Amino acid sequence: MRLIELQNESDSLQACAAIARSVPDANLRGWGAIVPADALTVAEGLRQSGLTVLQGPKGAIALGSVAQIWSAARSIADGLEREQSRAAAKELMTRAANVESPQPGSAWRLLRSRLPEGRTLIMGIVNATPDSFSDGGAYDPIEQGLKLASEGADIVDVGGESTRPGALAVTAAEERKRTEPVVRALVRQIKIPVSIDTTKPEVAKAAIDAGAEIVNLVSGDARDMPRDAAYCLMHMRGTAADMQSRAIYADLHGELLAELKQALERADIPEERIAIDPGLGFAKTAEHNLLLLRRLRELTQLGRPLLVGASRKSFIGKVTGREPSQRLLGSVAAAAIAAVNGAAVLRVHDVAATREALQIADAVRTSTA
Repeated sequence: MRLIELQNESDSLQACAAIARSVPDANLRGWGAIVPADALTVAEGLRQSGLTVLQGPKGAIALGSVAQIWSAARSIADGLEREQSRAAAKELMTRAANVESPQPGSAWRLLRSRLPEGRTLIMGIVNATPDSFSDGGAYDPIEQGLKLASEGADIVDVGGESTRPGALAVTAAEERKRTEPVVRALVRQIKIPVSIDTTKPEVAKAAIDAGAEIVNLVSGDARDMPRDAAYCLMHMRGTAADMQSRAIYADLHGELLAELKQALERADIPEERIAIDPGLGFAKTAEHNLLLLRRLRELTQLGRPLLVGASRKSFIGKVTGREPSQRLLGSVAAAAIAAVNGAAVLRVHDVAATREALQIADAVRTSTA
């Protein structure tokens, strides 16, 4: 059960493929609710509520606006006799409500700090690594964290292991050596939350003990991680060394939604302390990244604040022909697009320029007559 946004012919054909419709319709537009074959009672109820419903061997698509889908699901939820069908209808209501009103960054509850309300938030990147794809070894990480805070970052994110495609792993001891002093120094000197970007429980624990409030978890698997922090669970397949060989999807948004939902369910962390990240560039091709940005709002249906990190990534270079250090304009454009399409937090290298762009993006997004 999920919502899908149908913006063009490709999206329409993908929706038809999801239900294995033998005669695909390339002209579907707006929003659709994909109902699996084991919940066709819900699809029939949506049809009786006035929505157009197309069926296939693997399920059905009910077409309408997000508000229409929510209203139809609400009208049938209490009238269905089977508990499984009622639960499916209520899940559809919840997903539609989440898309209609995406969770803001301020809904991401930290243990000590409160995040600002009313705007898209910025997480500034501090690489304490010699081999980051963009700026490894280019600055003192403590000074960089102070600089990003002064430019208006809402969070600073400290990482001690490169996650660029093909990067080699480092030991937990080396990663702690790189990050723990940086986290400790920044916590003492700035008034905004500090995040640790890691996949290792021991590194996360050391950073939390040093004052970090957030674990930016690239692997998305929080089962062995400390519980006394907020988390960003990112979508990824494999490791940095092999992830690009796993960038194979029959249904990109559908598979990401399913895998992120699994990560949420197994995290054993209060939901209000979790944000999610689609993982641009992690087991994704350039085309996948562009598609995720275009239909980013679909990912808000899981009901958690959406963090997006597009800054300086290779897909921007593929579009613009620029090297990582020259991707400022492309990165700012991607950040503004993500904000308008439902992102609550942007993870960026260039805080000042991104903040100015987000002032316009947020003004457009919240404008009224």
